[in-house]
Amino acid sequence: MRCCRKLTMKRVVLNRKNSLFVGNERGGRTAAILASLTSTCRRHDIDPQLYFTQLLMNLPQTRMSQLSEWLPDQWKVRYEQRLARLQTTAPARP
Repeated sequence: MRCCRKLTMKRVVLNRKNSLFVGNERGGRTAAILASLTSTCRRHDIDPQLYFTQLLMNLPQTRMSQLSEWLPDQWKVRYEQRLARLQTTAPARP
């Protein structure tokens, strides 16, 4: 447990250091949002690259009222349900 806390603090410190080089306020806000989403993915045992890939591919078709479905914890539930359906419908291989 101590190792995880230490790693988390290291990420926070590194992010703080990197934030010094953000070009402007809008870039800083974007970096903070991405860092927050990435941390949330890690907390929920989600591969951030997989999450962001699916998010960016589906975001243009997503309505504003459906944005909460793309929060990492909600996405994970839907993703695991999809995987379970695929595993039950896949033909058994000898």
